[in-house]
Amino acid sequence: MFRRTEPTDCTIVWEGRELPARAGESLAAALLAAGITSFRETPVTGAARGPLCLMGACFDCLVQVAGTQNMQACLVPVTPGLVAGIQHGARSFEEEAA
Repeated sequence: MFRRTEPTDCTIVWEGRELPARAGESLAAALLAAGITSFRETPVTGAARGPLCLMGACFDCLVQVAGTQNMQACLVPVTPGLVAGIQHGARSFEEEAA
């Protein structure tokens, strides 16, 4: 569905897996280019969700970036070595207090 037209210049880590990316592109774009379409799970049913609007309006692309939850992948710029993962359900406040 999505494919790169230019070469990559760095890698990011998604769920422990290294993926090619371009510094400065959105995390959502990098994940979609790598074939990843499920970014989070809903709190109620656990249904998979992925980016819809790619401009920060829908909140369907929420991910965890460097341990911070509720980050919109479409608004997070890629930096070399960025570490991110799926957001499972609702944000956890207990993890932040620890």
